[in-house]
Amino acid sequence: MRNTICSLTAISILIGMLIFSCQPNVSIKTAQYAVNGQKLYVTHCQSCHGLKGEGLGMLYPPLTDSAYLAENREKLACIVKNGMTGSVKIHGKIYKGEMPGNNELTNIDIAYILTYITTTFGNDVETYTQEKVKNSLANCRM
Repeated sequence: MRNTICSLTAISILIGMLIFSCQPNVSIKTAQYAVNGQKLYVTHCQSCHGLKGEGLGMLYPPLTDSAYLAENREKLACIVKNGMTGSVKIHGKIYKGEMPGNNELTNIDIAYILTYITTTFGNDVETYTQEKVKNSLANCRM
């Protein structure tokens, strides 16, 4: 059983590295975070934001606006953990709605998810670290 788990883990890491090989500046650590983040994204985010981060009509915004992700990098952990109310402008469109918080997610879970989102749907190549999440959550001002 343990060998099977180790094999599956190794395979998922390799697949993740292949997925992120399109972005030549992504480190192995970032690719590993993104692979773990993809699994968590499917569970916690995909039903509203879509398989490819495309959103759902005017109900839920897409996660594909690289400018928004970069400009709001300091707030992303707060949004994931605590949710968000009010309007948000993504790709020039205004989305009005409420995103529930994900209080059950740990700092490392949030780091994985944000690394997946920012490297897969955005143009980022950096790991969104657990330390970054911790600092962002300590400074949440929503």
